[in-house]
Amino acid sequence: MPEGDAIRRLAGTLNELFVGGVVETSSPQGRFALSAAQLDGALLEKVRVHGKHMFLGFVPADAAGTWPSQWIHIHLGLYGWWRFNGDETVVDEGYGVAHRIAPVPKGQWDGHSETRWGEGYGEAKTGTWEPPEPVGQVRLRMLNSHAVADLVGPNRCELISDEERVIAEAKLGPDPLDPGAREDRQAMERFASVAHTKRRSIGEIVMDQSIIAGVGNIYRADALFLAGISPHRKGVNISQQRLRDLWVLICDLMNRGLAAGRLETMDPDEAPNPPIEGDEEASRWYVYHRTGRPCLRCGTPIREALMQNRRLFWCPSCQR
Repeated sequence: MPEGDAIRRLAGTLNELFVGGVVETSSPQGRFALSAAQLDGALLEKVRVHGKHMFLGFVPADAAGTWPSQWIHIHLGLYGWWRFNGDETVVDEGYGVAHRIAPVPKGQWDGHSETRWGEGYGEAKTGTWEPPEPVGQVRLRMLNSHAVADLVGPNRCELISDEERVIAEAKLGPDPLDPGAREDRQAMERFASVAHTKRRSIGEIVMDQSIIAGVGNIYRADALFLAGISPHRKGVNISQQRLRDLWVLICDLMNRGLAAGRLETMDPDEAPNPPIEGDEEASRWYVYHRTGRPCLRCGTPIREALMQNRRLFWCPSCQR
């Protein structure tokens, strides 16, 4: 399941390619057809992200600059993903990131025309781009004169009011990727105080989106490792100061991944040099996906178990 930083990168692409312009919306699969028809020809005014949830806000075509009253609420879940395609003014950089470039005259191009845009979509070539046919079960298609975005297999894709959006966001915990979250004492205290009341394991708590929004399996594993906290320790048995420190650590890790353009928790200064043969994950993650391999700090084999049907990784020596 994409974690909060991946959702922000996707939102950045949607913002760059579609926000501020009229969008054709459809549902090739049909499951979102009635709602897509209501929005077809509307202007995409705003993209909001809170944790793993994305909200696309639409206004009438002649109402640019107003606050949206209609939003598409999207949660990708385990199997959802976005696919992008565009003409010669759009460059795909991978990891859910695509950028607009200055339009160029037809027939003049600087070498990006061979950029691949995803399985089944072929290549964007100067002066010949047309929106490709939908591939797979496309729940939502957004199209303008330069680009197309297809949403496939989301856990949630529904049209809601602004009031419903406010309620949905209120159910989520603070987001470590919100601007200034690291220094936001209110957000930090909310996380620490709620987590400290729970008799559940901290490994469950940091995956609870109502307590902290956006954290997934990889950030859980490596944040708890760096904090030295066993994922099995109950929240009530962890001091609030350690939980505050954990909040700061999660903020730092998720912002590192956001800046890197991929989910990467490893401090470059700690990455094995030279890389460990047969352990490629060691250059990206501390304990995630490293079952049985030696801990990069103490050499103890990394352990794995299931927690709420999700794979859990930790060092039994470094984490108490």
